[in-house]
Amino acid sequence: MSLVEDFNDYRSRMNDKIMDSDNLILKRIFNLDTNCYAPGEVDQITKEMIGLACSMVLRCDDCVKYHLGKCKELGVSDKQMQEVFSIATLIGGTIVIPHLRRAFEYWEALSSEEPLS
Repeated sequence: MSLVEDFNDYRSRMNDKIMDSDNLILKRIFNLDTNCYAPGEVDQITKEMIGLACSMVLRCDDCVKYHLGKCKELGVSDKQMQEVFSIATLIGGTIVIPHLRRAFEYWEALSSEEPLS
């Protein structure tokens, strides 16, 4: 399996288990997250890029991978992604660099994947 497939399979499998636990609070948190990134006054691409930058600054690799995947699905270009990486690293400082490396690697992996049909 690829880096992207491994992450997506694990995330999907664990999210299903969490939802199957039928915990109302967790379901509401997941729903709030989904609704937050829906198109609104701020377009969805911008929201995902903001989420990515924040995730990099907070150093959450799973969140970074998720937002990178959404950005790729929404058509964010390599040049746009480089700007997001720059902003996140500037705001977060050098401690973000290891996460920048993994984000860069994952973005490359997403770029080499076959498009979803």
